[in-house]
Amino acid sequence: MTDPRLQTLLHSEPYWTVRAMREQGSRFYRALGDALEAADLANRRRIYGAWTDELWDFYERGLRLEEAERGKG
Repeated sequence: MTDPRLQTLLHSEPYWTVRAMREQGSRFYRALGDALEAADLANRRRIYGAWTDELWDFYERGLRLEEAERGKG
């Protein structure tokens, strides 16, 4: 059975996840965010599959960033 978080990540726009990684992550996670942004779908699937737990955390952080950004406007 496929992890539902992985399916959510694969169907989401990576912008906010990448932004959270750049703003709140260590140098490693900032670099991983850059790789995620540059990745095509096949490579994005590999990244999400290998780092599901960590990327889920940044996905949730990205949702909060997006919400805060929309609240400013």
